Amino acid sequence: MKRAATLSRLTVIAVTLGATFAACGARAETIRIGEINSYKAQPAFLGPYKNGWNLALDEINAAGGVNGNKLEVVSRDDNGNPGDTICVAQELVAREQVKLLFGGYLSNTGLALADYAKQRRIFFLAAEPLTDKIVWQDGNKYTYRLRPSTYMQVAMLVPEAAKLKKKRWALVYPNYEYGQSAVATFKRLMKAAQPDVEFVTEQATPLGNVDAGAVAQALADAKPDAIFNVLFSADLGKFVREGNTRGLFKDRAVVSLLTGEPEYLDPLGAEAPVGWIVTGYPWYSVDTAANKKFVADYRAKYHDYPRLGSVVGYSAMMSLANGLKKAGSADSDKLAAAFKGLAVNTPFGPISYRAIDNQSTMGAYVGVTALKDGKGIMASYRYIDGASVQPSDDEVRKLRAAE
Repeated sequence: MKRAATLSRLTVIAVTLGATFAACGARAETIRIGEINSYKAQPAFLGPYKNGWNLALDEINAAGGVNGNKLEVVSRDDNGNPGDTICVAQELVAREQVKLLFGGYLSNTGLALADYAKQRRIFFLAAEPLTDKIVWQDGNKYTYRLRPSTYMQVAMLVPEAAKLKKKRWALVYPNYEYGQSAVATFKRLMKAAQPDVEFVTEQATPLGNVDAGAVAQALADAKPDAIFNVLFSADLGKFVREGNTRGLFKDRAVVSLLTGEPEYLDPLGAEAPVGWIVTGYPWYSVDTAANKKFVADYRAKYHDYPRLGSVVGYSAMMSLANGLKKAGSADSDKLAAAFKGLAVNTPFGPISYRAIDNQSTMGAYVGVTALKDGKGIMASYRYIDGASVQPSDDEVRKLRAAE
C-alpha cells in the first residue's frame, strides 16, 4: 500500500514537472532588434523618427507582439561616422545579441551598414539612407530599404522641372554620396526630357558646413534660369536666408529635393521660400484615413505633430513586425526571404518590398511651397507611388549584377 502510494505521488510530481517544463519551453521570447542612427548629428529628422518607431513598437507589443513574442529595440548613436557605425553594429550583435538591424540616416553610414549586413549575413532594413547604391550597385540579399531612393525622388521632380522649359540650370548639393548621386541623376533624366538643357554651374558644399554667402553669390554670378537644390537641414536654412538676402530666387525657378519635409521647412518660418517645387510631407492636409489616424495617434502620445521622420520610423518598425510574422523567425535568411514582396500598411497607404531589388514602393508627395500664417507649407501637392518611378527590371538586374 505504502509503495503504491509513493509511486502515485511520484507520478503526479513527474506529470507536474513535465507540464512546467513544457510551459517554460513554450514561453514567448523577446526578440532584440538593433537600431543605429545619427541622433546627435541630425536631431531635426531623427528625433521625430525615433518617436515614430517607438509609437509602432508600443502598438505592436500592446497587441501581443509578433507571433506571441515581444519586440525590444536596443538603439545606438553612430555619430554620423561610418567607422563608428560598424563599431556599434558589432557591439549590438556580439554583446547585446540582437537578431537583426535597422536604421541609418546618411548615405555613407547606410552603405557601411549594408556592407556589414552582407559580410555578417545579418538582416538590415535601411530606413532612411537615400543612396541608390544600397539597393543597386551595393545591393545584397540581407539589405532592404524603406524610403524612396535618390533616383526615385529625382524622377518624381524631373517632369515638373521639364515643364518649366528653363534652359540654363545651376546645381547646388552636399558633396557626399547622396548629393552627388542626386545631381548625376538629375542631369541624366533632364537631358533625356529636355535635350537642349545646359548646366551652367555646380556648387558642391561640405555637408553641414556650407558657406552659404559664397555659394549664393556663385550661383547668382552664373545667371541661371533655374536652380536644382539638394541641400537639407541646417545647410538648407543658411542657403535660403542668404539667397533671400541676395535676391537669388527672385524671378528664378527652384526645384528642391526634401525641402517640403517639415523637419527642414518649418524652422524657416516666414523666411520659407515660395513657389519652389519640392518633395515633402504635408501632414496637416493629407485627408486619407491612414494619415489622419497616424497624426491623431502621434499627437496623443507626444503632444506634437509628426514629421516625415515620424512616418519613416513608424513604417520601418511595422515593416519589421510584418516581416518577422511572415518569416515565423528572426533568422536572417528566413527574414530576407519573407521581405520579398512583403506588404505593409503605412501612414502613406499600402506599400510592398520589391523582390527584384529589395526596395519598397513607398512614394512621396510632390508640390509647391507657399506661405500660410507666417509658415511654410506645401500646396498643390500630389502623392507619387514609388513603383511608378523605378527603372525597368532589366536595368535593375544590370545594376545588381555584382550581388
